[in-house]
Amino acid sequence: MERREFLAASSLTGAAAWAAWSGEASAEELQRELYELRIYEMPGGSRKNLLQDYLSKAAIPAWNRLGVKPVGAFNVVLGANSQELFLLLPFPSLEAFLTAPTKMAADADYQKAAAEYLGVPIENPSFLRYQSSLLLAFQQVPRLRLPAQTAENKPRIFELRTYESHSEKAALKKIEMFNEGGEIGIFDRVGLKAVFFGQRLIGPRQPNLVYLTVHDDMAGRDKTWDVFRNDPEWKKLSADPAYANTVSASTIVFLRPASFSQI
Repeated sequence: MERREFLAASSLTGAAAWAAWSGEASAEELQRELYELRIYEMPGGSRKNLLQDYLSKAAIPAWNRLGVKPVGAFNVVLGANSQELFLLLPFPSLEAFLTAPTKMAADADYQKAAAEYLGVPIENPSFLRYQSSLLLAFQQVPRLRLPAQTAENKPRIFELRTYESHSEKAALKKIEMFNEGGEIGIFDRVGLKAVFFGQRLIGPRQPNLVYLTVHDDMAGRDKTWDVFRNDPEWKKLSADPAYANTVSASTIVFLRPASFSQI
């Protein structure tokens, strides 16, 4: 098997990242963003304010200076622990992702703004733990789409969906359904406004894909999903045996933007 064919057939956990790093990725692949999705487990009481102040006044400005923008910060409405804070970081490249910690450590403005957060004692932490995933943007949506509601500073609710598959082959087939099969096109046509679609390269419950949609409110969300489910083109696509049994489990979390979110 040729090396390029091997990479194409490899599992979700490393092929895309390796292709970019080794120089074998196409120009199109190199233009696809990488997303770090963090989930912070916050302590109760006023301690969570320290984390939020750190993110809003130190970390997000520093990430922005590195070209990581817009950064999304979200509080849980339903579907996950209400003490969790979701953070979405869009990196323009693998190099940007790999070098960000070193560059932030050398950023004097960041170090000054983050001093209280970085110096917390072990008995009184600003967060309990956080988990992190690395996602690769889909071919059809290579870059994050900033919602119109964000630009207009309007109320909005986000829906984060994770689709798990029983095998790497099935997971890649579901991604194909979105990209080549036309599912993303149906989303766009019926008004299901997606912020991003990502193939999880590193993170829990592999293999899976993740995407985020935005809605004005829950009533609007329910109405749009009803339109999607009843769309003739979707009914035809979902009945295609080529895409049968590609999703074995799904998770939905509803989120609202934090006051300092840029999405």
